[in-house]
Amino acid sequence: MVPVWALLEGDMVTLRCRGWQDKPVASVSFYREEKQLQRFRDGTELSLSPLRLQDSGRYRCRAWVDSVLSRWKESAPVTVTVHELFPVPVLEGPSEPTEGSPLNLSCLSTPSPLRPRAPLLHLFYRDGRLVGSPQGSPQLLLPTVGVSHSGNYSCQVRSERGAVRKSSARLRVTVRRVPLSGVSVSAQPPGAQVALGDRLVLSCAVAAGTGPLSFSWHRGDSWALLGTGPRLELRHVGDNDSGHYQCRASDGDSVADSDPLNVTILVPVANATISPGALAHPVRAGDPVTLRCSVQVGSAPVTFTWLRNGSEVAQGPLLELGDIHVGHSGTYQCVATNQLGQDGHRVFRALSPELELTVTPWGHWDTAVAAGVAGSLLFLVLLVGVIVGCHRWHRLASRKHQERAPPEEGELLEPHGVGSERAGGEYGAGDRDTSPTAVTPSQVPTTAVSVSAPTGVPRPCPPRHPQVTNAQLPGPYKGQQDPGVTYESVM
Repeated sequence: MVPVWALLEGDMVTLRCRGWQDKPVASVSFYREEKQLQRFRDGTELSLSPLRLQDSGRYRCRAWVDSVLSRWKESAPVTVTVHELFPVPVLEGPSEPTEGSPLNLSCLSTPSPLRPRAPLLHLFYRDGRLVGSPQGSPQLLLPTVGVSHSGNYSCQVRSERGAVRKSSARLRVTVRRVPLSGVSVSAQPPGAQVALGDRLVLSCAVAAGTGPLSFSWHRGDSWALLGTGPRLELRHVGDNDSGHYQCRASDGDSVADSDPLNVTILVPVANATISPGALAHPVRAGDPVTLRCSVQVGSAPVTFTWLRNGSEVAQGPLLELGDIHVGHSGTYQCVATNQLGQDGHRVFRALSPELELTVTPWGHWDTAVAAGVAGSLLFLVLLVGVIVGCHRWHRLASRKHQERAPPEEGELLEPHGVGSERAGGEYGAGDRDTSPTAVTPSQVPTTAVSVSAPTGVPRPCPPRHPQVTNAQLPGPYKGQQDPGVTYESVM
């Protein structure tokens, strides 16, 4: 017997051979298209399970019928038609995906319209190895593929119990590598500006490129190797760490270099000084004064702040006081400042030594100067006068010595200064000495007159050879000569 409904792959069918009016049969044989399939001594059934497409055909049986006229008899043929449960699947997908991209493969097989809701399972293989568990979806999705994902892919569709299995043809998938490009370098802190002694970290990134990547670090044009790996760390940067840094990336087949990144080592300000360091003491009022502040080291930009007596008075490297006055007197200092880092999060300061400025008013200055000048001029006048007087003294004494002869013995002389101290050199009758005295040159005392100069003025030296000068002076009687009186003058 053959069921009236359609037979599909995987179904089960049983063929029975029986005699007319249920007469017993024996030695039953089954045939398909004249080809003997099976022979049973006692059995009368042929089971076709599970059905395959090749099971389709004309079936008949031949048996020994036990009856009045026992003999071999054959049955009428029965046609069995087996339909596909699903067709042979077809695997579709890109044959040359790029490394790093997703891979999507589809196993296409439509269930038979005779049984459209038949549950089917899908399996995927690469080079004969299962790459995923059986799944109801006909899609195989690999999010990211590499070179190792290249191979021969195939898929298999199974019925729910696995009675029917059909495999697709193989699909060759070759994963292509992407050439390296877009190599870049970033820095921490941002901007690659780092203070002296701080930590610097450089990172290398690749925008495009596949395969196992390797990195190397270089500085300047020397391309000396500084390190390997995607990160380069400098724990304590120094002055010689400034320069242009580059990263080189390689995938084994190609090489790409990053653009140079300029690393700047910022130096904190130090050793602030004021010039001129020493001013005239004191400074005269009205004179222009300009002070300059500078630092020995320090990365730009450097700002300067001026302090007088601890309070801020100006900004900038120059402090121009112009015509100064007494109010400018005080203690001056400058503060140098620079901010390090792209956002200026670190601030360094350097304070200069103190500079004392004293301003003297014009009146005090003139008085002091006038007093000093007057004293100096007075000293010079006295010194010149003493020198001239001494010189004239010596000349006069020498001339008198040459013009006069030595006094003769027995001549009367008048001591110097005795008669001259009277008014007009004249004497009255009461003052005249009426007792003439005769003196000899040996009896005349040798004396000298010494004039004391003011303090600080040299005193003239006495004559080296005192001279005695004899002079004939008129007597107290005008127009009359007193032969009995003689005056002596001693110089």
